[in-house]
Amino acid sequence: MSNSKTLNIIIFGIGNVGSTLIHQINLAKPKLQAQQNLIINIPVVTNSKLAFFNEFGISNTWECDFDTFSVPYKIEEIIAFVNKYDLKNLVAIDATASKDFVENYIPLIQNGFHIISANKVANTLSYEFYNQLRLTLKKCNKSFLYETNVGAGLPIIETVKRLYDSGEQIQKIRGVFSGSLSYIFNEFSSNDVPFSKVLNQATTIGLTEPDAREDLSGNDVARKLLILARELNLKAEINDVSIESLVPKQLNGKTTLHQFKTRSKEFDAPFLEIKNKQKKGDVLRYVGELNVEKNTLEVKLVSEDKNSSIGQLKGANSVFEIYSDSYQESPLVIQGAGAGKDVTARGLFSDIIKLSNSLN
Repeated sequence: MSNSKTLNIIIFGIGNVGSTLIHQINLAKPKLQAQQNLIINIPVVTNSKLAFFNEFGISNTWECDFDTFSVPYKIEEIIAFVNKYDLKNLVAIDATASKDFVENYIPLIQNGFHIISANKVANTLSYEFYNQLRLTLKKCNKSFLYETNVGAGLPIIETVKRLYDSGEQIQKIRGVFSGSLSYIFNEFSSNDVPFSKVLNQATTIGLTEPDAREDLSGNDVARKLLILARELNLKAEINDVSIESLVPKQLNGKTTLHQFKTRSKEFDAPFLEIKNKQKKGDVLRYVGELNVEKNTLEVKLVSEDKNSSIGQLKGANSVFEIYSDSYQESPLVIQGAGAGKDVTARGLFSDIIKLSNSLN
């Protein structure tokens, strides 16, 4: 089609989220071309060390092709490759969780790439880097989309952005930001089971990180809270977030993962005590709370009325309450699956479509 638009997408990270995204794109290609005159071409896919190149775009056999034909790469070689074949409308998808990969964002932007990222690192480094990244985007007239950073497929960042940009005064954002911790406290609060049993179950079914202390530390929730604070133009740093870690001191630090798992029953007595001290009809929830007026960012364990929007949460869902001038008494509530490869990949795909609509 002469009036069709082609996006050339480089996918960095082909684990759960990246490979799911490729599958979703391949399924949607005929519909996108028929309804939106949009062609999505994926000329390069990479893992942390290897890249597979095909200027015409990968096929449905890309995994076999990657195993057979992938080669070690540097970011400069990918830039040289897209220049050699004069590929336009370049988009780098960061489906990694790498702290190092974000160092490539600025050179990619300077060489014609838009960035779409599920990786939270770039938005939670120093405010100096955060600002430098945005100045580079502005100078190069490129976009950076990262809706999946906070609520996976839920439109949290877009909603907060639209309210803020329209002059709405946001006073507070509060909610359950972690799908894994949502599941743990939903199960623990509604059933008569030891905390360690629920924790081990969550790890077994893949809801937590392999080392559940990553989730229980509260650091992931803190990063999401920081991202929202910065969307509201607050010059906060990660050290400004007050975090109540759920990991007992004796199981942190020098304890190995094996020791942590074998001693998980040490969670049971203290959490049962907290549960029993609650008012009748209350449930435990691990929340993130940004109070704009007080300029505080907190991650903490709280008791909630089981009939409130936060209290009635089920499964591994997330929920976000936004309080503002227009939503003071009754907050704007966004709720749904806040984790998982399918919804995260779908969130990246939504950002791809959003970006395509903004390009000539």
